[in-house]
Amino acid sequence: MIRVAFLLFLSFSLLFGFVYPFLVWGIGQLFFPEQAKGSLVRDAEGMVLGSTLIGQNFQDPRYFHPRPSAAGKEGYDASHSSGSNFGPTSEVWLKLVSKRAEEYRLLNKLEAQAAVPAEAVTASGSGLDPHISLDCAKEQILRIAELRHVSSEQVERILDAHTEEWFGEKYVNVLRLNLALDMLTHGNSAIEGNARGAW
Repeated sequence: MIRVAFLLFLSFSLLFGFVYPFLVWGIGQLFFPEQAKGSLVRDAEGMVLGSTLIGQNFQDPRYFHPRPSAAGKEGYDASHSSGSNFGPTSEVWLKLVSKRAEEYRLLNKLEAQAAVPAEAVTASGSGLDPHISLDCAKEQILRIAELRHVSSEQVERILDAHTEEWFGEKYVNVLRLNLALDMLTHGNSAIEGNARGAW
């Protein structure tokens, strides 16, 4: 029995500790190389600007803003992916959402009682959602166009070019949008500068 148990232990260790992980890694590298490497976006010098799979915090009002994040103390911490765990009746959560809604309206010059997209004021379950809905992005167009001194039509064209659809739901990747904005107003050099400081 000891010999059989040892052989089973050795076989399963080799199978699930080496063969299976290597097989999955190989398939990923062969058929999905970009995703397997983290879908990283790099600048002209090879510096990593971010990942299209992981949300990051864009504070500058000249950029499209992502969903709020509860991952880690400062949010957007990929090593502490999580939600806030506040329930919909939590007073802390309700106050936080109300504060975010008020700030969103002020920033985007909306009316005091204007409806605000849910993802603009609530964090995702992971805290790292890299996308926002098309509606949420559209409400930020006028602010961005004004601060970048371009027409809203130019920003809208960028938005249209980066709109994706999944089962009828339209959404956009915030990192890709913001990189395209820098390309529009400053060219490649501005993308590098913003990646190193402004974000």
